[in-house]
Amino acid sequence: MAQLNFVRPNRCDNSGPNCVEVAIAAGSKRIIRSSKRPGEQILVDEDEWAPFVASIRAGQDF
Repeated sequence: MAQLNFVRPNRCDNSGPNCVEVAIAAGSKRIIRSSKRPGEQILVDEDEWAPFVASIRAGQDF
């Protein structure tokens, strides 16, 4: 299994474990995790990723 490269958004200050991290997996799937709980991950496909990002950019609060 290949090691995933998780990245944090630029707005994350990296001062502690309180960031969303994303990695790109095979087939353009995204793996989302919290830096507080890196073992708990959510796998989303391209059809789910685009609306998720659009809602965040529109200011939706989760």
